[in-house]
Amino acid sequence: MKYTTSVNGNTYQIEINSAHQITVDGEIFAVDFESVSHQPLYSLLLDGGSHEAYIEYDAEGWQVLHRGDRYTVSVADERMQRLAQLGGLQADAAGREFLLKAPMPGLVVSVPVADGQPVEKGDLLLVLESMKMQNELRAPRAGTVQRIRAQAGQSVEQHALLLALV
Repeated sequence: MKYTTSVNGNTYQIEINSAHQITVDGEIFAVDFESVSHQPLYSLLLDGGSHEAYIEYDAEGWQVLHRGDRYTVSVADERMQRLAQLGGLQADAAGREFLLKAPMPGLVVSVPVADGQPVEKGDLLLVLESMKMQNELRAPRAGTVQRIRAQAGQSVEQHALLLALV
């Protein structure tokens, strides 16, 4: 699958060839990407160079802190791009409800919240494991958890509805 990735406004075409190889704008790279102790700290080996980054997902997209610099990253696969071009992606006009959807396919590790539970911005809503990495999905704002659609041990597809926050 090919992805269009935007990093602080710069766009890149990325294709995941295998668990240890990617292509970025036509250039092939050997990679190894792992969570460090199941925390939002990640280790990236890229063509022999070692990098560490703190990565979290919020309402603006992926937030990456690397060597003191913060990067806002958005990722869209081919299907998402086609839907957006056809007008198939629309935000809630009233802006009252936040739908937490799986940013990638994976396995739900835990859902530490319950229906009706109030949460604050930054509270942990769900842990999703994908490609041996555990991703902590956090509340982008304060609200109340509603309609939990995922449970621990469940496999989910990218963009699957996990829960709603009102």
